[in-house]
Amino acid sequence: MTDSRDAVEINAIRRRRECCQCMRRFTTFETVDLSLQVKKRDGTFEDFLQEKLINGMDAACRHTRVSHDQVRALAYKIKADLMSRGVREIASRELGDIVMQHLQETDVVAYIRFACVYKRFKDVGELLEAIQSIAPQGEFGGAFKEPENEETTHAVEEK
Repeated sequence: MTDSRDAVEINAIRRRRECCQCMRRFTTFETVDLSLQVKKRDGTFEDFLQEKLINGMDAACRHTRVSHDQVRALAYKIKADLMSRGVREIASRELGDIVMQHLQETDVVAYIRFACVYKRFKDVGELLEAIQSIAPQGEFGGAFKEPENEETTHAVEEK
């Protein structure tokens, strides 16, 4: 071996080697195979697939200011964080929470879109609660306030 370097972009070690017989040089890439299992809601396990993570975040980020490259970078960061923790399995709920945290920091609309699918909102009220939980007071100009009852509204109009 003549040289060894980290190849961060592909999570590998790049080594320059030389054949002892013909003296030709060549490059090898060594990677550690760390498989990660995702425990689904129904109790089954499936392999963690970064492409599946990218596809889900891409769908949430479609028509927002978040580019595909940013989505790929987020997916890489999430996977790297999981690998550095040394976990062999992760619950889909925990993985979803991690994705939602990253999306909330990146783009609120993408966060809400992802939350709609991930949290499986049963009605509009749950969606509004999610929006209100992330929106600073007054950001939407009262568009998401609970409607006042009719008695209160009429009493204000009569004054």
